[in-house]
Amino acid sequence: MLVHYISQARKILLLVCLISIISAGLSACTQANSTTTTTSSSQGQNPIKIGISLSLTGDFNTDGQSTRQGYQLWADTINAQGGLLGRPVQLVILDDKSDPDQAAKNYETLISTDHVDLVFGPFSTLLTKPSAVVANKHNYAMVEGEGGGPSVFTQGLHNVFDVSLPVTNNLSTFALFILSLPQSLRPKTAAYVTEDDPFTQPQVDVARTLLEKGGVQTVYYHVYPADTTKNYTPFADAIIQAHPDIVVMGTLLPDATALITRFHQQHYNPKALIATAGPDLGSAFVKAVGGTAAAEGVFVPNGWYPESNTFQNSEMVNDYIARYGGTADTINADVAEAYSVGQVVQQAVTKINSLNNVALMKELHSGVTFGTVQGSAQFDATGQNTLALAYLFQWQHGQFLSVYPNSVAAQNPEFPKE
Repeated sequence: MLVHYISQARKILLLVCLISIISAGLSACTQANSTTTTTSSSQGQNPIKIGISLSLTGDFNTDGQSTRQGYQLWADTINAQGGLLGRPVQLVILDDKSDPDQAAKNYETLISTDHVDLVFGPFSTLLTKPSAVVANKHNYAMVEGEGGGPSVFTQGLHNVFDVSLPVTNNLSTFALFILSLPQSLRPKTAAYVTEDDPFTQPQVDVARTLLEKGGVQTVYYHVYPADTTKNYTPFADAIIQAHPDIVVMGTLLPDATALITRFHQQHYNPKALIATAGPDLGSAFVKAVGGTAAAEGVFVPNGWYPESNTFQNSEMVNDYIARYGGTADTINADVAEAYSVGQVVQQAVTKINSLNNVALMKELHSGVTFGTVQGSAQFDATGQNTLALAYLFQWQHGQFLSVYPNSVAAQNPEFPKE
């Protein structure tokens, strides 16, 4: 088994990991505003309003809906416990239609017109960048879990905090796994295709650098426009023609689905295939690609998995299943990322006993460690989580399993993939 060959990479992986995890309340939602219900213990108190812009429609709608579930689950939980600072949490959610300009406008509305007390982040680096600028203009903290691209943290802002794994390190674990294989098994060639997106491209480029330094030759590299929505066939066909041993895709669900579908149509089966996002979306991914056979062997990096022994994770998983149904391994990772946002804000607000955003930012920058379902969170000067770890996951026979590093692996990696 491969587990005998990959132990040598543990020290390297741990080093990378050290360098490199809310919510909403809509039992029924419109595309405009929605609020949570309150519990009897906090009825009669003025609600704490939390403003959020989410991609309920548009290209990111699958992720937006799952993010809303995570925020809702957190809000339901805290309201059932008596609220935040003894007051009910009320979520005010606006649909940004997956458009960064609309997201920025939404936060302006939430702060200037709706006068929310706090704001939580949107989905994606693309939308977080302009949204954080708006929040910063009004001296609002923006705690988020899905805007971890490096460009978010090079804007000179002091108000943004990402509870999840820094994007740049996302694919490093996969690269280290590949390089830990014995020479007789190690892939010799790789292809890279990525959306021109501040979330996807940085992590693809880091993985490429690591693999090239390890002797894996690049036979194809292509960056396509972020507004590409339909025709991914030329990129897929170019990869098929190059016939690399492994394929690294900088994708979200729509483009990951299109590329994988094309590979199957043309009977191309690389030894390993990994996507930056899409395969982590649970049943939504399996359904999109056409079932468990099409999902078989696909890798994805992530900072959370359902069986993780992290702060309040088992409670969140159980609550999710009770509310939405399904099984643990079909829970979209966006749920955990959003839920983590609420956990961090709850702990910080409770600590300072205040909703003052300036005081909140000071607390978040203080070096305090927060517990989340993704693991520990501690923020550096730029707002990135320095304690988040990268795990490698793979779809095997209809199950979404942790496969690397060995210390958290539920199963050996399937390589080459079936």
